[in-house]
Amino acid sequence: MSRTVTVATTQMACSWDSASNIANADRQVREAAASGAQIILLQALFETPYFCQKPNADYLQLATEVHDNSAIRHFQALAGELQVVLPISFYELAGRARFNSVAVLDADGSNLGIYRKSHIPDGPGYHEKYYFNPGDTGFKVWNTRYATIGVGICWDQWFPESARAMALLGAEMLFYPTSIGSEPHDASIVSRDHWQRVQQGHAGANLMPLIASNRIGLEEQDGYSIGFYGSSFIANQFGEKVEELGEGEQGVRVHSFDLDKLEQVRSAWGTFRDRRPELYAPLKTLDGSLAS
Repeated sequence: MSRTVTVATTQMACSWDSASNIANADRQVREAAASGAQIILLQALFETPYFCQKPNADYLQLATEVHDNSAIRHFQALAGELQVVLPISFYELAGRARFNSVAVLDADGSNLGIYRKSHIPDGPGYHEKYYFNPGDTGFKVWNTRYATIGVGICWDQWFPESARAMALLGAEMLFYPTSIGSEPHDASIVSRDHWQRVQQGHAGANLMPLIASNRIGLEEQDGYSIGFYGSSFIANQFGEKVEELGEGEQGVRVHSFDLDKLEQVRSAWGTFRDRRPELYAPLKTLDGSLAS
């Protein structure tokens, strides 16, 4: 007996026409579902261009409460219609706080809950600390119809602690909606391959598939511009890329995994059996000192 699940990654360019972005994302979900995908990942903050290149108070007004978000409402209906699981990235307003968040929609259209991005970057072209509070949910996993999944957001994917925490919480697959591209202050920095390799390492270290979805296109904001890398991919349990989209390609890629077989592989490798949590105290401090 096996438990086979088919997943999809997607990528597209985004404009300031939010309705058009949602419609494009809808088409990608339908294409992936028609190819058999049961869990489909859309990129980060796909309702608009990536608005964090520079601080701009006007863009703070883009945040919406969960129940008012157009993308969540739209894709709840679509998830139920197609019987697919959809992690939906959105800019969340909660009281006086704003978060970079994901709503995990199950295959019946129900919202299983919210994850708020834990790691918030700040640097040229990626001024997210201006727009987002640090997430307060902690890492979470979701028992969806087809698999138990962990979902991180963009900068979270650079931290091995994020992936390991979700693996320890019971994730069988890891999903990362993303917005990453060129560095507007230094064109010589090309992080595409580094970005992929770090995540491939998470897949291999935790012996579980990892699905990343990034945007494409050149986006400009107040004299800055970012050319987004695309290159969305699916890695298997050994960190090998088994599906990948091009740097400027709009499209969908799907791949199937036998989750029961993967659990056997994970158990046989012994990397979770041989962990030594009592030795990892420096991970709980900022300066690497031993926690008291």
